[in-house]
Amino acid sequence: MKYYSTRDRSLRMDSAEAIKMGLSRDGGLLTPEAIPQIDRAFLESLVGECYQTRAARVMGLYLTDYTEEELLAFAKNAYGPDKFDTEAVAPVRTLDETTHCLELWHGPTSAFKDMALQMLPQLLSAALRKTGEDKTACILVATSGDTGKAAMEGFADVPQTKIMVFYPKDGVSKVQEAQMVTQEGENVGVCAVVGNFDDAQAGVKRIFSDPATRETLAGRGYFLSSANSINWGRILPQVVYYISAYCDLVRDGKLSMGDRVNFCVPTGNFGDILAAYYAKRMGLPVGKLICASNRNDVLTDFLRTGVYDRNRPFHTTMSPSMDILVSSNLERLLFDLSGENDAEVRGYMEALAKDGKYEVSDGIRAAMKEQFWGGFCGEDGTAAAIGEYYKKGYLIDTHTAVAASVMEQYRRETGDRTVTVFVSTASPYKFCNHVLTAIGETPAGDGVELLDQLNGATGVPVPRRLAALRGKERRFDRTCEKPGMDDVVLDFLK
Repeated sequence: MKYYSTRDRSLRMDSAEAIKMGLSRDGGLLTPEAIPQIDRAFLESLVGECYQTRAARVMGLYLTDYTEEELLAFAKNAYGPDKFDTEAVAPVRTLDETTHCLELWHGPTSAFKDMALQMLPQLLSAALRKTGEDKTACILVATSGDTGKAAMEGFADVPQTKIMVFYPKDGVSKVQEAQMVTQEGENVGVCAVVGNFDDAQAGVKRIFSDPATRETLAGRGYFLSSANSINWGRILPQVVYYISAYCDLVRDGKLSMGDRVNFCVPTGNFGDILAAYYAKRMGLPVGKLICASNRNDVLTDFLRTGVYDRNRPFHTTMSPSMDILVSSNLERLLFDLSGENDAEVRGYMEALAKDGKYEVSDGIRAAMKEQFWGGFCGEDGTAAAIGEYYKKGYLIDTHTAVAASVMEQYRRETGDRTVTVFVSTASPYKFCNHVLTAIGETPAGDGVELLDQLNGATGVPVPRRLAALRGKERRFDRTCEKPGMDDVVLDFLK
């Protein structure tokens, strides 16, 4: 399987090279040349298997320069009991006959990013060996809250790697910040950026695309790579859990093989729902993909109108991992829906950079309408969903609440009663203050001290690694303006 850039199909490489590079040097996203197809027999063969085997089998369809033995070993390392607190890894919780929740937060950082970022370091380390790379990979990460910690947890002290994480100052929860600034490991660095996630993400992309910076770092023995979802090695492990969820529903008698299922995904950067789209393109029986946004509703408007316009107010919300106005992974969707027309995609991205907006063709607009439904949920609706689900005996976080609310919007507006899985992307303990308020409690503080309060109020156990944050020493306190991110990287890689 070869990979090429969404902006230049003539740039072709093996999967190991694509994972090592992360982002194409022309600014495009590296994408497989074909979508492997799965059939009923393939799905039936996975129903009785564990998550690790499912992961190796699905990923092997795309990573043809990795062996089945390698991928299975990586999956066992990534999703073993020392990392995840449940044998199921990504369990599906049934709430009623037509409603299920896919829990993706049972890993070491209590967020769905662990599902990919426990796998990516192993894929990248193998890629360095396969490509004969002698330089050290510097992983640059922009995070809206969860990716940063998950990436550092995955890459901490991994040989031949260093990782620098940028997060928006005052734009993440106190627990998320505490997780990042206390991260252990000799090869990790963290810096707050004055601005929002889009500012941090734009800064990282600029550094990637700067030939002078790349040349300087090469002279020091480094090359740049990415752990954001612009890296194919991030998207592919996410495809696995949609296929796994379907197999679990069949195994447990909630679906018959071949029945369709809808997925409702809370997303800002579009990577998580893009993985569901790829699973559907592969042949997974999926009906509608429901894209759930918070007040930063740029994706909702885009899916409904075909016009992507980032020129709007940026809102800081209680679901900060979705506080994004520039959704990078849309580029891969546009590439696929345009018939892999790199010139068309390049034009959209140039318009976005120049004017902050673009309008897709009628063909793409029609295809999106067929595949997706977009909705958004404001702050009051998010809090209400948390409260409603808690009364039913299920404690959810702010991002999951957005998905739950938008799922009900979709059902009311369309009357579609297809079995639906909404995706839970983080533990409620990562957003204690908002969750406490939503269930009728008054937060007694705003930091890790709220872990005990939420536990006392609900009886829901605190994830052990979050509990370990209490009293942990802060290691990083650097802050920079967006233009200064280059200097931070150069200082980190002296």
